[in-house]
Amino acid sequence: MEGSPRIAHVSWGRIDVEGLGSGKDWKLFPGGGREWDWNEHGTRHTPGIRPEEISELLDRGATVVVLSQGMDLRLRTMPETLRLLEESGVEVHVAQTERAVALYNELAKTCPVAGLFHSTC
Repeated sequence: MEGSPRIAHVSWGRIDVEGLGSGKDWKLFPGGGREWDWNEHGTRHTPGIRPEEISELLDRGATVVVLSQGMDLRLRTMPETLRLLEESGVEVHVAQTERAVALYNELAKTCPVAGLFHSTC
């Protein structure tokens, strides 16, 4: 299995992912990633990241998941999402986006990590 792609840069409204390009929000996992389309599963700032967003990360072999809260901590995570990760035996970290990116990049050096990253609010 390939490693998780590294995030090269994050700033308001933009995340650059090595080998994948630039975008506003990203869904990254071992072996790749794609831009994160909130409309796919109906994610909104409140109630937050939905359990449906996590299945692709688990299917790609992630043993650790990093969930960003946005630059201003406005993106929440539904309790059901955290419960699903816990029941799956996956370690989860929830943090402000810049902190989440730093943690994700560090974890990507040693383990199959996945993450959801939001570059605004």
